[in-house]
Amino acid sequence: MNAHQLAHVSFSITSDDLDPEIWTRYFGVAPDTAIVKGKQFMTPSGRLSSVPGRVGLWGVRSEGAVRSDSLEPHLRYLIDRLNLPRDDLRQLLEDKGAEMRFFCYWYNESGDRVPDVPDDIRVMMEGMGGTVEIDEYR
Repeated sequence: MNAHQLAHVSFSITSDDLDPEIWTRYFGVAPDTAIVKGKQFMTPSGRLSSVPGRVGLWGVRSEGAVRSDSLEPHLRYLIDRLNLPRDDLRQLLEDKGAEMRFFCYWYNESGDRVPDVPDDIRVMMEGMGGTVEIDEYR
């Protein structure tokens, strides 16, 4: 494996009026990122943002917790950490006007790597009202 990891995944819930505490209690997991729209927030570097958040966001990530250049171990880690799937999550998202996604970082400089998002994970996310997105870098 390269020193620079070639894959990692974040899970996020977003909405204009998101209250991060609701999602922290719901999942029983402290977020890696919590932003309230219109308020300053802590950046990944640990500094206070210079501008207020443009959207509310609650998120956790696999980076630093999973050592793999494949997406599947990162996705499985987050699924386990968040105890997914959850039967009531789709309705809660609708009630809160929120969106949910797995956002996959995929570094593919050589152009010969194929992202490995298993069908069962795509089906699970769709069933709960979420998406799986891949952001490929070359």
